[in-house]
Amino acid sequence: MQNPGVHEKPARAARFYTEDELRAGGTAQLPEDAAHHALHVLRLRAGEEVTLFDGRGGEYAGRIAAIERLRVTVDLLAHRALERESPLAVTLVQGISSSEKMDFTVQKATELGVAVVQPVLAARSVGRLAVERASAKRAHWQRVAIAACEQCGRNRVPEVRPVATLAGYCAAAGAAGTRLLLSPQGRPGLREAAARLDGGVALAAGPEAGFDAQEEAMLVEAGFVPVRLGPRVLRTETAAIAALAALNALAGDF
Repeated sequence: MQNPGVHEKPARAARFYTEDELRAGGTAQLPEDAAHHALHVLRLRAGEEVTLFDGRGGEYAGRIAAIERLRVTVDLLAHRALERESPLAVTLVQGISSSEKMDFTVQKATELGVAVVQPVLAARSVGRLAVERASAKRAHWQRVAIAACEQCGRNRVPEVRPVATLAGYCAAAGAAGTRLLLSPQGRPGLREAAARLDGGVALAAGPEAGFDAQEEAMLVEAGFVPVRLGPRVLRTETAAIAALAALNALAGDF
């Protein structure tokens, strides 16, 4: 488990992420997309308070100093050493689903504190990704995660890893931590299987129609324990989110 840090309700000021390293007493420029959202959606003006974070820990109270077209300059007033992370470091191994469902899964998993999203191509993945599109989709899902962090108050952005085949992921995965495979055929329930949460947690969830039998066997060989989420079969966009919420509850995050 990782240290959950100091917990506090997200500030009311609009929040924006920037890749640039921030420091109290300095200034920062909002990225163009963030500037457009600030000016044309939130209707922010010079003098208004905002919150910025760079993913390196904590957040910065700021005030809009100047606006010139889509160039928004922010004065950074103070660093607040706040973290709103889950007590569990969860890697979500998600079988790639259709576009809207995958976006939903990444967004909600981020809100629930996932540390890493590992998209994997499965036999039943809808719309197999060409190699040249995989990088663009990863960048898109990373932006979805960033936007979710801005909304939910997280100051650490989960990493969306490059798309991998399931076989490639299983071959490269280490052996540490708890490994859970969401499967209607799983014998133990999640509470029983996760009774001892040790170190990082890897959670594997299939795409539409789930992983096939060969893929489930591959995951079991890689150390994953098949677990069920009650007597009902959940959709791909529901399963991982329900499991993450349950794990957080078991770990004391809720």
